[in-house]
Amino acid sequence: MAKEFTYKGKNTEELKKMGSDDFLKLTTSRIRRSMKRKFTEQQKKVLQKVRKGDKNIRTHCRDMVIVPEMVGTLLKVHSGKEFVPVNIQMEMLGHVLGEFVITRKKVQHSAPGIGATKSSSSLSLK
Repeated sequence: MAKEFTYKGKNTEELKKMGSDDFLKLTTSRIRRSMKRKFTEQQKKVLQKVRKGDKNIRTHCRDMVIVPEMVGTLLKVHSGKEFVPVNIQMEMLGHVLGEFVITRKKVQHSAPGIGATKSSSSLSLK
């Protein structure tokens, strides 16, 4: 039997029914402080698109807090270079969108070039 997800003791239906003030009490202090300042204009536009049910939502708002009404939507969040699709799930509640989009790539080095070390001078030039 699959275990049902709960956030701070509240199940999915209870979270979707509760208002933003009640959800605010369940979050961590950092998220609570940012939500008390209310959403910015850009964040309000994203939330309106989520409420409408738009399919292609692209945003630069990496600091937007994930609230229960966003669960189940697909948002494309900007990583600095491209828009990365993020499927919002219940486990993401109370986090920020930017936490789920990596901005840095892993550095992949190839073989050392000519003149990198003393031993590379003996390598054949192709």
